[in-house]
Amino acid sequence: MRPKPLFIISDGTGDTAEKVVHACLLQFEGAPVQPQTFPHVKDAEEIRRLFKLAREHDALVVTTLVRGDHRDEAARLAQQYRITFVDIVGNMLANLSNYLKVAPLETAGLLHRADDRYFRRVAAVEFTVKADDGKEPRMLREADIVLVGVSRTSKTPLSVFLAHKGYKVGNVPLVLDREPPEPLWDVDPRRIFALTIDPESLQEIRKQRIEQMRMSDRTNYCQMDYIMAELDFAHDLFDRNREWPVIDVTNKAVEETAANILKVLMARGLATHVAEVGQL
Repeated sequence: MRPKPLFIISDGTGDTAEKVVHACLLQFEGAPVQPQTFPHVKDAEEIRRLFKLAREHDALVVTTLVRGDHRDEAARLAQQYRITFVDIVGNMLANLSNYLKVAPLETAGLLHRADDRYFRRVAAVEFTVKADDGKEPRMLREADIVLVGVSRTSKTPLSVFLAHKGYKVGNVPLVLDREPPEPLWDVDPRRIFALTIDPESLQEIRKQRIEQMRMSDRTNYCQMDYIMAELDFAHDLFDRNREWPVIDVTNKAVEETAANILKVLMARGLATHVAEVGQL
């Protein structure tokens, strides 16, 4: 089957619509769909051109247009051309306006502007890169979140993901029979999260890492006895620090683990406003 066309029309980057469309398409696994994004649509003439193109290709149209006149024009064209049409932001803006008793600004691009929150995220990413893998232990005192765990428990990708949400993250690799760096004990324990993983999964991840680096697989890094000893050492540390939530990352996406961490931070009153991860 030829993929069915799906047009995403936005007066911004189109990121919001792309994420919504992708999340929905996952519920139709294997369905042949070809999304195409048209960002930064600024006038009614361009909207009319794209709807004519959608009619020619028999495409479904999804929009995130914040200006009321542009949304009205899109709805009119969809009815005129008998196009299946989804306005993602229209109902939300209308209901928020009724609820807040305030008219929306109808200004495109606000989600991606270079404001204070944007620069805070930039600073968080820079901090996290410098503090990665325990390279600068003294920086741990300034971190919003500190991750601890043995090698290959997703500390670095998780740190970067959280940094894009505006959190300064430090991570500390746990090495068998070696105590963590002293500055870790100066960190608020409510901000420290312990990462663990199933030993078989960890062994497989490490084997793949060794292959990528073209190193010998005879190193104890991949040996199950050594992995079990590492995990026992880590869990002994975790047991001595009960304030640290222990999160199992086995077969979990970074997004899921990050959501669990932020949920705990929120319950502890330590979470800041969660920024849009796609803005950097």
